[in-house]
Amino acid sequence: MQDLFDRHKELLDRAVAALRDRGFWTPFPEIPSGKIYGETARADGLAAYDARIGQPFVLTDHPESSRVGGEVSPFGPTLGITYPAATPDALVAAAEAAGEAWGGLSPEARVGLLIEALTRLNAMSFEMGNAVMHTTGQAFPMAFQAGGPHAQDRGLEAVAVAWTEMTRAPARAIWEKPQGKAAPIVLEKHWRVVPRGVALVIGCQTFPTWNTYPGLFASLAAGNPVIVKPHPGATLPLALTVAVLRDLLAEAGLPRDVVLLAADSAEAPLTAELVRHPSVALIDYTGSNAFGSWVRDNAGTAQVYTEEAGVNSIVIAGTDDFDGMCANVAFSLALYSGQMCTAPQDIFVPRGGIGTESGPKTFDEVVDGIAGAIDSLLADPARAAGICGAIANPATLERIEAARGLGRVVRDSAPVGEGRTASPLIVAVDSADESAYGEERFGPIAFAVAVDDADHGIALAADLARRKGAITAALYDTDEARILRAADAFARTGANLSVNLTGNIFVNQSAAFSDFHVTGINPAGNASLTDTAFVSGRFARAMWRRPVAA
Repeated sequence: MQDLFDRHKELLDRAVAALRDRGFWTPFPEIPSGKIYGETARADGLAAYDARIGQPFVLTDHPESSRVGGEVSPFGPTLGITYPAATPDALVAAAEAAGEAWGGLSPEARVGLLIEALTRLNAMSFEMGNAVMHTTGQAFPMAFQAGGPHAQDRGLEAVAVAWTEMTRAPARAIWEKPQGKAAPIVLEKHWRVVPRGVALVIGCQTFPTWNTYPGLFASLAAGNPVIVKPHPGATLPLALTVAVLRDLLAEAGLPRDVVLLAADSAEAPLTAELVRHPSVALIDYTGSNAFGSWVRDNAGTAQVYTEEAGVNSIVIAGTDDFDGMCANVAFSLALYSGQMCTAPQDIFVPRGGIGTESGPKTFDEVVDGIAGAIDSLLADPARAAGICGAIANPATLERIEAARGLGRVVRDSAPVGEGRTASPLIVAVDSADESAYGEERFGPIAFAVAVDDADHGIALAADLARRKGAITAALYDTDEARILRAADAFARTGANLSVNLTGNIFVNQSAAFSDFHVTGINPAGNASLTDTAFVSGRFARAMWRRPVAA
């Protein structure tokens, strides 16, 4: 496997350099273009996806006691794909049996194989895009980007961080301690990277690859076998991933069961039993706070890494580009119908209004400006469908209906395009109505919150981040001193702040190799993608030593 490491060493070195520099860099182009991926790539990817519909998904030699599958596209069609299912005990036993060979490899061998897997996944990004589209409800351009190249970026980032940490210390050293007139004590010391054990990665429905790849590839790089537990509504993207890894392992003469798929159904879930299994040493979880809390409480001695829910906020204190601000906020609210962990929910606006480049704007004018920008953005039906996509889970439509009764509806939600769809709902409330805006209401739901002044809005938003969690925060302001105070306030509460975004960059976006996704210091999650702490706990260093002649 040294040939795989040698083949990808330049790419690894560039990834490590990008982590150090934190500028823009990606090896996996995000544009679904035939000029990049091949003139027939789009048609080939769709054909590959279509060929899987209604068929058993084959994972060669995978543990199997039955078949499961119940995916239904948010755009309408039933996928009809079945997957091999096995008991938690069978999956853990298979992982443990395969783990020794994988953990015994050098970091070079593992890293080379994993980067090869990411390049193969990149080559099938069009098939993956269709799989993500029809399991999550993302429109195809977003499904291609987030499910393919952007997820692959995050996977490579995790591999590069793990490589950096595993090679930070030498594998061998000569230790010599002087003894005065006597001969020195000389020891030959050797260190090994020792994996922690079986890893469990629990995927979510809305971003099955983007949120899963960091933990999957970090654990594998550190030598741990991994059980991949997809959401039963979005199994296909992770089944494709597992298939690529298992086939590559077999090509290298390694056990396929280093990577396993824990397919299940909503009626007979496996997650709880896997979390409580005493042999599971590492758990990555993406999902709600309620189940995240249960995972942490029931994981025993396993190391747990989570990304959970939060209340992301925008504070509007003032702007010198009112139309640009409204357009930017509108897109952030509409993108994928607000079904992103980074999407804003609460918009704090002084009840006395704000200053703009064209003069003062009242609270109502600010909120109406955002609502009008959403209407303009979604006026063309095809464009609206491409931005909003579809609603992944029917429960989101129930939340929209409930939110209508929480305040004054400024802009109502309505269907867009085909399938289960909804555009953003905006409800105006007062800052005293925390029961309305003070908890995450996942989906295209936004609250325009009237506050005393800008500092009051910043304080409320930062306090919500501290108590309820937040991954992102945004501020529009022309007061430099207040901008810096806000940066301090949000940093203390662990929310990443964007200031005065206009144009084609949005608070929802998080870039691998530059942005640290989640800080790990508020209830939105205890881990950060991807810092050293995210990978360093996935392995240990063990030493053996012996005397040598001076």
